[in-house]
Amino acid sequence: MTDATRKARRRFLHTTGTLALAAGLMPLAPRRAQASLPANQSLAGLPNARTLAFDHTHTGERVSLVYAVGDRFVPDALTTLNGFLRDHYSGKVGTIDPQLFDLLFQVRRELGTDQPFQVISGYRSPATNSRLRSTRGGGVAKHSLHMDGKAIDIRLAGVSLADVRDAAKSLQGGGVGYYESDQFVHIDTGRVRYW
Repeated sequence: MTDATRKARRRFLHTTGTLALAAGLMPLAPRRAQASLPANQSLAGLPNARTLAFDHTHTGERVSLVYAVGDRFVPDALTTLNGFLRDHYSGKVGTIDPQLFDLLFQVRRELGTDQPFQVISGYRSPATNSRLRSTRGGGVAKHSLHMDGKAIDIRLAGVSLADVRDAAKSLQGGGVGYYESDQFVHIDTGRVRYW
């Protein structure tokens, strides 16, 4: 990928993130009444805005955006994050579980950092998962939650992997895998379990 392509992609992601900030919001809990948000106020300036930032280790892309405000997700932000966390081998885009973003937000808050997550793997298509299972010597689950958009492999610059693992485990929001030799922590929204 050339520098010009990287710069164009960063501009696109920045613009998309900015548009996501201005987008309407999708209810997290559709059965409850939702208060409307001020029309002329930036989402980032709202007191209950939740932000995430990611650097993708394979594509070189970066994104930082408000993905939710209060009890509502920002639909355009979720679309942006789905594309950002696509299967980097095939380019296929999956639907990421928004609860995974809340779990990551809580991990960052638990660690007291605003550093971007470094993404090793987000969504994984079934074909990619199958290929990785046959070439990686067993480190890939047959029914990986990556294929359901419910798992992510990450690390945080300046934060030890053990601290990331411990923060994720303390939240009891799903599975946490610790891969010290590969330098990442797996976090998912499946059943609570650790390895």
